[in-house]
Parts: sequence; C-alpha cells; structure tokens
Amino acid sequence: MVPLARPLAAATPRPMRLGGPIFLKSDDPRELAREHRRLGYNAAYCPPVKASETGRIKEIEKAFAAENVVIAEVGAWVNMLDPDPEKRGKNIEFVIERLAVAEAVGARCCPDIAGSYNPKVWYGPHPKNLSQEFFDATVENCRRVIDAVKPSRTKFTIEMMGWNIPDGPDSYLALIRAVDRPGFAVHMDVCNGINSPTRFYRSGEFIADCFRKLGPWVASCHAKDLAWDIELNVHFRETIPGRGEVDYRTYLREIAALPVDAPLMLEHLKTAEEYDEGKQYIQKIAAELGLAFA
Repeated sequence: MVPLARPLAAATPRPMRLGGPIFLKSDDPRELAREHRRLGYNAAYCPPVKASETGRIKEIEKAFAAENVVIAEVGAWVNMLDPDPEKRGKNIEFVIERLAVAEAVGARCCPDIAGSYNPKVWYGPHPKNLSQEFFDATVENCRRVIDAVKPSRTKFTIEMMGWNIPDGPDSYLALIRAVDRPGFAVHMDVCNGINSPTRFYRSGEFIADCFRKLGPWVASCHAKDLAWDIELNVHFRETIPGRGEVDYRTYLREIAALPVDAPLMLEHLKTAEEYDEGKQYIQKIAAELGLAFA
C-alpha cells in the first residue's frame, strides 16, 4: 500500500530547483547542461532521446549531473483515453517508452494527463471525463504503465485538469489510493486545477490545500500564471508568472517545505524573453521570502 500520511515538512526551507526550456541549438548534452546553468537554471526538461539510445542516455545523465542540473521530467503528453482503441493502445505504449527513458536517465518523473474521451482535442472536455468510468480507466492505465517499467529511480505522474479527473486534490488523493503503486506520484500544476472564480481569487488557499493533501507524492511542478479575460462567461488565460493572479508566495513556500527538492519548471511561454521575465519574477518573490535556489 502507498503511504497516506504526510511526512514532516523540512525543518528549514529547502533550497529549490528552477528550470525551463532553453533555446540553444545543440545536440551536445554538455553544451545543453552548461546553457541551463548560464541561464540560472538547476533543473531541466530531458533533451530528446529514445529508450533504445542507451549511450546518449548515459551522456545526458553524466553531463547534467556534472553541472548539478537535475532532469525534472521526460514528458509523455498523449491521450491515454483516446476513444479510438488503436490510437489509445499506441499512446499507452508511447507513455511506457517515455517512462522507461525517465527511469534510465534518472529523471524525477514522467508526466502526462489522464487523457480525454474527446475525439477531436486530446486534452479537451467531454461529459464522461468526470465519470467513474474515466476514473477506473485511468487507474488501469496508470497501473499498466508503471507495471511495464517497474521504476525505482523515477515516478509516473499525471497532472490535474480543470475538466478531467483529477480536477483537484481530493480526486487526486482518491486516484493515488486506487492506483496503489509506489511508482505513482504527483506532478503539481496548480494552474490546471484553478477552474472556478473561488479557486482563482483564493489561489493561496487552493495551493495550500493541494500541498497539504498531496505533498508526500510531489515529484515536480509547473510554473505559469493565470489572468481573467472579462467575457460573458469565465475565461482564464495562461500568462507569464507575475502577470496574473496566482499566489506565488504560497506556491514557493509550499515547494520549499516539501521533503524533496521538487523542481519548478516554467512552461507554455513563447520566447526566451518571456521565460526570462517569468524566471526573474519567481526569483524576486523567492528572495523576498528568504528562499533560495540550489
């Protein structure tokens, strides 16, 4: 059985790890690792590599370790619940391969979302995405992926989504209990769970609740922000950290209090300048809180 009690938080705030995409055009793992350090990052998305490329995997692991840059994640990002059975099967095999890469390279996790029954948009809404059928199928998929690899150095993780299970900490905790595998963990993307005005305006409370309930399983985190575009219905838009309303003070405090140094990874921005702006905002808030990056 997976443990269900939250271990004690770090006695003092833990130095954090921050990372994001880089724009250096190179296949050399050493150059890539050094570029992360030049940008002030100590965590990274895994460079492109396949499970069969064992030599390159070893080069990546060695090069990034030499610069004290952890591989935060080997992303999968396909629909494990595609309504087309053939596509679904191929997608799950792809996720298994990505988890195998994460295990081989020593990444913190291999993240995906649970998927969607939407036939047109792989992450899109669908009436059945909040059903027991969706939950049960996700449990089966997670077990299948984990049991195929049997990871010991990494974790398989999925993210919350505003319209798919898990859509918050309670449904995520139920999923952890149901999957019941030590290789299953949490990829914390708090913005994905902010799906109502209450969570938007009380994001600090929502973030604290997520970490209180899911903290023992957090392997890596995503960094972005949310702004509210005023229309005749609710429309939250992703934006650069610092330009939205997400409570980064609470977010950073919670990450620093985790029992492990779960990386915080910038994502979904367009240019190097946007990533730099987001990075500087996060570093500024951390400094104001007396928190540090390793």
